[in-house]
This record gives sequence, C-alpha cells and structure tokens, in this order.
Amino acid sequence: MSKDFSVKRITAPEIRARKGGAPIVALTAYHAHTARIIDPYVDFLLVGDSLGMVMHGYETTVPVPLELMIMHAQAVVRGSSRALVVVDMPFGSYEESPAVAFRNAARVMKETGAGAIKLEGGVQMAETIRYLADRGIPVMSHIGMTPQAINTIGSFKPRGRYRSEWAAYEADAQAIAEAGAFAVVIEALAELLAARITKQISIPTIGIGASAECDGQILVLEDMLGLSQRVPKFVKEYAQLGAGIENAVKAFASEVRTRAFPTAEYTYPMCDEPEAATKKTKMTGS
Repeated sequence: MSKDFSVKRITAPEIRARKGGAPIVALTAYHAHTARIIDPYVDFLLVGDSLGMVMHGYETTVPVPLELMIMHAQAVVRGSSRALVVVDMPFGSYEESPAVAFRNAARVMKETGAGAIKLEGGVQMAETIRYLADRGIPVMSHIGMTPQAINTIGSFKPRGRYRSEWAAYEADAQAIAEAGAFAVVIEALAELLAARITKQISIPTIGIGASAECDGQILVLEDMLGLSQRVPKFVKEYAQLGAGIENAVKAFASEVRTRAFPTAEYTYPMCDEPEAATKKTKMTGS
C-alpha cells in the first residue's frame, strides 16, 4: 500500500473534538512499513518510548534517548498519511523545566513532522503542559501507571484499585485538562476510576488497561499481534504472528540447508546476446 498524499491528516484539535463521540482508535508504530499498513484504520499513531523495550531490548523505557525517538518518528511520519502522529517525549527530555521541555518538544516537531507530543505526569506536569500548549505544541498527557517512573513506583502493577487513591488520580486528570492537554492516556488504572475520570474531564481519555468507557483505546502493536514474549493482562492478542514468523524462518532454513531453495523460479536464466553485440562480434572476427 503506497502513501496517499491527497489525504488530509487528522489533527490534535480534531482528536480533542471527539470527546464523548465515536471511540478513538490508536496503536503504537515504530516503522514506516507498519505505519503504512495500519494508518487507514486508526485515528492516531503513537511513536511510544515503548520502542526501547519492544525493538531495542531495554528492560524499561528509561534509557531511551531523544535521538532514537526522533529517528523512529521520522519513519512513522513518512509511512503514514492520514493518522495524527504523536511522539513520546523520553525520560529526561522534559522534566527539568518548561523551557527545556519546549526546546526538546519543538525539536521533535520540527525534525519529524509529527502533529503532537506526549509526556507522562499529572499535577506536577501541568505547568509544563500549559507552557507548551501556549506556545503551539499540542500535548497529550499520560497518567495512571507511568512507565518512565518505574524506578520510583517500583513495578508495572495496576493503579487506583483502592478508593483512597482515587483523589490523586482525579486531581491529575483535572489538572492536565485545565492546563491545555488535548487528550490523556490512562494506563492500567482501575476500571471504575478510569470510567469516572472520563466523565469528569473535558478532554478525551485514551485507555490502555483502563475502561471501555474511555473515549478511545490504544495498544502496543507488537503486543496485539502476538509478537511479544510477555504481555500485560490488558492486551488482547488479535493475531499470533510470532509463531507464523518462526515457522516461516524454520522452513527457509531447512530449504537452504537441503538446497531446495532457490529453485529456477527464483533465479535468473541466461539471455541471448543483444543483436548489436552479435554483429560486432562477427565484424571483428572474435
């Protein structure tokens, strides 16, 4: 499927306007070819820092550098034409100050052509969100289980399963909505709380391990395709491509070792010499 340059790309304000409307569909994307395949079916593509774990073998998302996010985002933008492309700001690229966050977010937008950035955090990041939004950078936030905070939260366990925790997450959601975020990802948050927050705030909620009541849903593409060895409880595998890839590679290796591949069908036969070259050979007597 080739890229369709006649299609108008979805924008952050259009996603914002979907609050309470038709559910928003989103998936992660890290490559041009997968972006091209899924682009017609989703509303936004997230170039998530989860690529550090999925593609580069990191144990967490913390080591992912800004340059790596930019490189993958460039590929996703090139491979897509319809969906909004949102790029994760990696750990250490935005927390220091609003000014540092703007400098790095502006670099991401300028060098990739993406339409928005995403950062983790609620109340503590509201000032930064407002600073970016006021300066022309659409911001999606991320609350609940925040992977970049793994070294302080200690685990990837679900959050908000005790009512005593609810107020803090509700405050996070309200703060980022008021600060100007156009949407918020809610990850691994108790179903009742995620549904409650969705009703409380004025911007779309995008659930991942949250609630069907959220305004949209997102999954990591490799997880839902059965390409990941271990997936969270909230992942539904819509295909098992990992087994298919293994079987294909096993068959290829077997055919190479038995010289069953390549056959004539996959090689190039000799051709007759061009007529001009034949005449020249006769004239020179060679």
